[in-house]
Amino acid sequence: MTQQASPGGGPSSIVGGGGRSEFPEGNAIVYCEGAFNTTNGKTAHGLVRRSYRYRILSVVDSGHAGRDAGMVLDGKSAGIPIEPDIVTAVRSSLESDVTPTHLVMGLAPDGGRLSSSARSDVRRGIHMGLNVDCGLHDFLTEDPEMVALAESHGVTIRDVRKPPSRDRLHFFSGKIEDVTSFKVAVLGTDSAVGKRTTAWILVEALRKAGLSSELVGTGQTAWMQGARFGIILDSLVNDFLAGEIEHAVWSAWHESQPDVIVLEGQGSLMNPAYPGGYELLAAGRPDVVVLQHAPARVEYDGFPGYRIHPLPHQIAAIETVSGKPVVAITVNHENIRPEELPTVCQTVSGETNLPAVDVLRDGADGLVELLKACRTRAPQTQRHTTGESHDAAED
Repeated sequence: MTQQASPGGGPSSIVGGGGRSEFPEGNAIVYCEGAFNTTNGKTAHGLVRRSYRYRILSVVDSGHAGRDAGMVLDGKSAGIPIEPDIVTAVRSSLESDVTPTHLVMGLAPDGGRLSSSARSDVRRGIHMGLNVDCGLHDFLTEDPEMVALAESHGVTIRDVRKPPSRDRLHFFSGKIEDVTSFKVAVLGTDSAVGKRTTAWILVEALRKAGLSSELVGTGQTAWMQGARFGIILDSLVNDFLAGEIEHAVWSAWHESQPDVIVLEGQGSLMNPAYPGGYELLAAGRPDVVVLQHAPARVEYDGFPGYRIHPLPHQIAAIETVSGKPVVAITVNHENIRPEELPTVCQTVSGETNLPAVDVLRDGADGLVELLKACRTRAPQTQRHTTGESHDAAED
């Protein structure tokens, strides 16, 4: 059987994790052949670091086989082995008395296309009785061979990036003004720079500090990780982007009434291929922005010759578009030696006159204290007086 990934009414209303049993979807093998610990493996990286949707059993990548995925990624054991192929991954799980249920595509290549070798591995996984969740732009549910194979083996294929029908999409209505939660957007100076990871760390730190918080995810990886609310931004028709962002933020507020809503950014304002962030600022209407930055990067990810715009320039662009302040820089430490990191953070802070911290290494407690102060100073969101029209647009 095949289906579009549509829990809770479609990708525009992602539901998972909260209030449900641990790992409600099952046991997953993450496929990341040839891409783990590269920017094209960011979906797998996210799943290794956290997933409230699946129990992650292993990662498939022959280039790192035999190692712990957490050690490769962050220098910390995650208890998730890297296997050389799908067959070995399934066999190892069964030998440990754990039955794998899903093959999750952890690849995130430029353009979101699936290679012929990866397609062969998907077919192999189906033959072994695994359900397949795929977040790429190549829709497996539209491949007659894959559909027939899945049906013959009694498994499900879900195309996470397949958008809902247009009659279920939302147009911007202004109901975002009803939201009284403090809204934080985690944007970035490039794609694949760590925005989602920082957003999750921040959500978890806020909860630890006693502030209820929700992540509004905007990509397929957040869905796979079990984000309760969100959209898959790059699969939507442009006319409905703002409305879907608004509806996701409004839904998080309406259903959970959190103290803080953290909005995951996509791409960057000035990335030539992924100019994300404009709709998030315009429709999500954050109160403040946290900006993720990789100081050691010189050029936009995957695009040699396109130099990353200076950090102050990017901050100015965000603040001009949103009318809201960038309040902190969160640092991605790629290609920075550990002993250099404090000096790098000091340099970034001096350049921007903002606090700079690597939350993946050092945690987000200091950032939480900063946001608590910003929340205290922020005026309460003015509520619309047109509630009746908003109620009519809720569905």
